[in-house]
Amino acid sequence: MRSGHRLGRSFGWLWGAYATSALGTWLAFGAFPLIAVRVLHAGPAEVAALSSVGAAVGAAVAVPLGPWVEFRRKRPVLIATDLVRFAALLTVPAAFALGVLTFLQLLLVSVVVAAADIAFRAASGAYLKALLPAEDLLVANSRLESTAWTTTIVGPPLGGVAIGLLGPVATVAADAVSYLLSALGIRATGGHEPRPERREAAPMRAGDLLDGWRYILADAALRPLFLNTALFNGLVMAAQPLLAVLMLGRLGFAPWQYGLAFAAPSIGGLLGSRLARPLVARFGQHEVLVTAGALRALWPVGLAFLGPGTGGLLLVTGVEFGLILCCGVFNPVHATYRLERTAADRVARTLSAWAVTTKATTALLTAVWGVLGGLLGPRTAVGLAGVLLLATPLLLPRREAAPLSEPEPARDRV
Repeated sequence: MRSGHRLGRSFGWLWGAYATSALGTWLAFGAFPLIAVRVLHAGPAEVAALSSVGAAVGAAVAVPLGPWVEFRRKRPVLIATDLVRFAALLTVPAAFALGVLTFLQLLLVSVVVAAADIAFRAASGAYLKALLPAEDLLVANSRLESTAWTTTIVGPPLGGVAIGLLGPVATVAADAVSYLLSALGIRATGGHEPRPERREAAPMRAGDLLDGWRYILADAALRPLFLNTALFNGLVMAAQPLLAVLMLGRLGFAPWQYGLAFAAPSIGGLLGSRLARPLVARFGQHEVLVTAGALRALWPVGLAFLGPGTGGLLLVTGVEFGLILCCGVFNPVHATYRLERTAADRVARTLSAWAVTTKATTALLTAVWGVLGGLLGPRTAVGLAGVLLLATPLLLPRREAAPLSEPEPARDRV
C-alpha cells in the first residue's frame, strides 16, 4: 500500500458522489410505504407489494442491462442512471403537488429505481476496477463501506425529523436531488475512459443475457461466494418483517425502541469496515473472507430467544451489533475479492447478474417467510431462518484462488 493511501482526485469525486446519494437514500428510508399509507390509504397487501414486487420486477428489467453496460463507457452510464433515478423520484412530489399521485405511479417508480440501481452498481464496480490498481481496491471498498454505514446511522434520524416536519414527500424530493448531485460529482471525476470493444460485431443475442451467470458459475472461487451471499442476504432480509411483527406486536416494544435496536448497531458496521484492511494485512484476504463470512452467520439464530422488556431490547441490539460488525469486515473484502476474480471485460455483466440474483432471492424468500410466519408464528419462522443461516458458511470458498493477472490501469494521484 502506498503511503497515506491517497487514491486520487477521481476516486475522491466518486466517493463524494456515493456518499451524497447514499445519504439521500437513507433520508427517504420508509418514505414510499408512508406515502402509500398516509396519502393513498393503501392496505397491507399493497404496501408489501410496493417493496417486494417493485424490487423483483426491477431486477427482471435489469437483466439485459448488464451486457449493455459492459460495452459502454462506465462514467456516462453512471451519470445516466443517476439522472434516471433523479427524474423518476422527482415525479412523486410533482404528482403530489398536482393532486394526481397514484399507487401505480409509486410502484412504477420503485421498479425504475430498482433497475437503475442494479445498472449503477454494475457500472460502478467496473469503473472502480479500471480506476484503481488491485492493491488499492480494498482501501477504496473499505472507505465506501464505512460511508455506507455512516449514512445508515445518520440518515434515518434526519429523515425522521424531516418527515415529521415536512412529510414523507419532501424526503423523496431530497433523495431525488441527491442523485442529481451524485451525477454532477461523477461528471467531475474527469479523465479519459476508452470505449470497450465488442468481441463480436453481431448484435446482442438472447444468450448474451446469461453471460454474467455463466462466468460466475464457471469460476470455482466465485461460484460458492455467489451462492453464499444470495442465500445469506435473502434469509437475513426475509426475517426482518417477521421480527418487526414480533417486536411491535406480541412483545410490545415501542416504535422508537424498535428503531433504536437496529440503528445503534450500525456503529458495528462502521467499526468493521475500518478493521477490514488491517485484518487482511495481518491474516490474509482469504482467511478474513472465510472467517468473517462464517462469524456473521452465527448471530441471527439468537433472535429466536427474543423476549420483552429491557433484556429483549439488549438481546436484539447485541445480536444486530455482532452481525453488522462481521458484515462490516466481510463486505469490503468480499467486494474486493470479487473484483479481483473477475476479468475487466466481464465486470459489468458479472455484477449485474450478482445483484439481480440477490434481489430476486430476497424477494422470493421474503414471500416464503411471510407464509411460514403465518403458519408457524413469527418467532418460529425467525428461528428457522437463523438455523438455515448456520449452514451458509459451507458455501464460502474453501481454497485461496490466485488473482487474475491484468495490466494496471493508469490514474491520477493527488
